[in-house]
Amino acid sequence: MQALVHTAPNRFEMRDVPIPVIGGKDVLVRVQAVGICGSDVHGMTGKTGRRKPPVIMGHEAAGIIEKTGSDVTSFKPGDRVTFDSTIYCGVCAFCRSGRVNLCDNRRVLGVSCDEYRQDGAMAEYVAVPEHILYRLPETMSFEEGAMIEALSIGVHAVERTLLAKGDTVVIVGCGIIGLMTLQAARAKGAGTIIAVDLDANKLSLAKKFGASVLIDPSKTDVVKAVFDATGGKGADAAFEAVGITQTVATAVKSVRKGGEVTLVGNLAPEVTFPLQSVVTREIRVNGSCASAGEYPRCLELIATGNVDVKTLISKTVPLAEGERWFNVLLENKEPLFKVVLKP
Repeated sequence: MQALVHTAPNRFEMRDVPIPVIGGKDVLVRVQAVGICGSDVHGMTGKTGRRKPPVIMGHEAAGIIEKTGSDVTSFKPGDRVTFDSTIYCGVCAFCRSGRVNLCDNRRVLGVSCDEYRQDGAMAEYVAVPEHILYRLPETMSFEEGAMIEALSIGVHAVERTLLAKGDTVVIVGCGIIGLMTLQAARAKGAGTIIAVDLDANKLSLAKKFGASVLIDPSKTDVVKAVFDATGGKGADAAFEAVGITQTVATAVKSVRKGGEVTLVGNLAPEVTFPLQSVVTREIRVNGSCASAGEYPRCLELIATGNVDVKTLISKTVPLAEGERWFNVLLENKEPLFKVVLKP
């Protein structure tokens, strides 16, 4: 089969590689659409240590089942599916408690690191275990199916947060994950949504998706603007979707006393944390990692029109053009959100 192989920092090659061998509980999926994730773009540089060459990247995908293992009972060849990015064991204490994203034996598709190497879906075929599969409705495109993984991160972040109907929410960072989180919060019943980003295009989409207050930190004091918009009270909750010191501080300082901050972004491994602001105002702080069973909810949100993922698909291009579009995304000179590759 043909695969886009990451061969060295900032380098990819289309190669002929063996079709994955499946075990009894696995399925072979013929990939129809696979998204380039921001973590893939950062990973291609070699700086994260999570995409060590050679590896086939790709954890946001959808396709058609080509073949099933002998022990597969719930799916058959021809089924349209998407799948979780996390391969979890199902037997450790975290899995048994439903927190599969924290699985002690967790592996992520398309990741190659010190602990493991797991080829992903930037290829004609990918092998995945039956228990991480989900059926796609006939009305949903494969491109939309490839967006479910990103949406699940936003939905998981919202589920980690004690949002009440009508709460005021701040979204700090309006990239793909921030915009997915925004839509998930709106669908959960958030009232006023305040979007914060330096990019006018991202703020424009935030408005389209339900934000009523738009703040550019380069032009406005964010914390003051949030407190002005909330009658001096502060937001009930903030979602941080970047992961650097400045944006974490913005999220913390934007919420009211007793408010809540959920940290989703992790661009920097460490940040300076506004400890006294958290302690003296009793701010609840959550970490939010990947997703933990939210795929059915995501499928429902897209199918019912409560979340729009189509608008976030900027380009759909052949897999063979993958290296070019990785570099375009890395340069960040074009107003792109999601680039979807088609094997």
